[in-house]
Amino acid sequence: MSVEIGLLTEAQTNGATVRQSRRARRVWLLVLALLIPGHALAHEAQGALGGFVSGFTHPIFGYDHLFAMLAVGIWGAQMGGGSIWTLPVVFPLIMAVGGFLGAAGVSLPNVEIMVALSVVGLGLAIALELKPALLIATLAVGAFAVFHGHAHGTELPAAADPITYAVGFVSATGLIHLVGIGFGLLVGSALNGWVARGAGVLIVLGGVYFLIT
Repeated sequence: MSVEIGLLTEAQTNGATVRQSRRARRVWLLVLALLIPGHALAHEAQGALGGFVSGFTHPIFGYDHLFAMLAVGIWGAQMGGGSIWTLPVVFPLIMAVGGFLGAAGVSLPNVEIMVALSVVGLGLAIALELKPALLIATLAVGAFAVFHGHAHGTELPAAADPITYAVGFVSATGLIHLVGIGFGLLVGSALNGWVARGAGVLIVLGGVYFLIT
């Protein structure tokens, strides 16, 4: 009887050991599954992928850029006519030029201040519901875009590919413009346009904050 109990106990112990071993293998497999793609991504992010991802996320998480790009879309929608698409198309195109200047080491004066002032200026244009001639609005937006692009270009990560970085931030800029246009067309006109004008005031306040910080 004691022999049977001993064998049963040994079998249970062996079974527990096997189960623990299986759990340990699963844990290590999970760790490897997490580490291997992350390690591969870290290497890949130094090339084209890193350039695109860095460029795409920079306008989204750089709030001064985000505010300006939303403002361009809202202002275009507020002005109506050809401005709805002209301003959001001109901004990323000129911004790409500024980005290449920044990446090439070409200096521009007071870039960060101009970026913040662009937020204030675009916000004021929305808040005051300014509707200048399309050429004037396009020139103003293009001038702002040069400084935004330059800021992107000078912040280009050393390991990133410049071309894909530019594609990334231009793509993100276009999407943010679309959000601004959608807001301007679908929501901004509510309350006789005061929703859009209120958004303009908030953008101005954001620009002032960027100036003083």
